[in-house]
Amino acid sequence: MSGSIIAKYVNPWRFRRQQAELRVKTIRQRDGDNCRRCKRPIRFDLTDGHDQGPKVEAITFDTATPSDAIENLCLTHGRCNSKHGCDTAEVKERARIKHEAALFERSRKRRRA
Repeated sequence: MSGSIIAKYVNPWRFRRQQAELRVKTIRQRDGDNCRRCKRPIRFDLTDGHDQGPKVEAITFDTATPSDAIENLCLTHGRCNSKHGCDTAEVKERARIKHEAALFERSRKRRRA
């Protein structure tokens, strides 16, 4: 038996962690260091579960390709991949500023007319 098969049964948590790190490394080499959703850099030096750390996300949910295939995965921030990723404080603030700018522009157009 090979060493990896034995390690899988002797210390399964370590084996899973190594497999996850290898998957993140492979996807990082393919896609780069930026988040797929917000296009900002991902910090790979943070602990698991951090908002700005890497999170693996499935691109499509097609039955033809397995969900854990590398071609079907991408890297995002933890906050971008969360259930309500668009509800973070930063995204809400940007949306508020954009909305206020649109309202201000409308009021300027009304004054000119």
